[in-house]
Amino acid sequence: MRIPRPLRTAALIALPAALLVACSSAGNGSPKAGGSPAAARAGVEAGQPAAAADDGASTPAAGDTPPPEKVRDAFAGLQATLQDGCTTEEQCAYFLGRVYDELDRLDRAMKADPKGPGHFPEPIEWMAELRKTIGPDHSYTSLKAHQDELVGTRDRINTWMQDHPDDYR
Repeated sequence: MRIPRPLRTAALIALPAALLVACSSAGNGSPKAGGSPAAARAGVEAGQPAAAADDGASTPAAGDTPPPEKVRDAFAGLQATLQDGCTTEEQCAYFLGRVYDELDRLDRAMKADPKGPGHFPEPIEWMAELRKTIGPDHSYTSLKAHQDELVGTRDRINTWMQDHPDDYR
């Protein structure tokens, strides 16, 4: 049975978001005011407005910024792409877009890490090179044209991170 793409995409976004919300609130008994940033991001990515993605709690006051994402969490997202690939054009578009997004997410987490961006020099440099190579066009056509560089960067970073586990745990 073939599952329609919108339904697959929604499921792929909703499940990790639900797990993140469950994990983030398990330790303190209740979710933080304003809901989980991951849940809000997942809702927006699923096509819902940010208000609809919120859990109904009040939004944080102006000036309150959520803490930066942990490198280990962003790296887990990147690792989740390791078993995926391009089998159909539709699946390939999703895969390449996700790899690019996960690399960008990891880059932001590394730069915001309390240890400082100098703690992750090679991965940050590789992502900067990739960004220059791909340029501002993140369409499927562009990502497909740079598939080798995109997947190669993901694999290099995965290897580097595996060789430096104490740097992100």
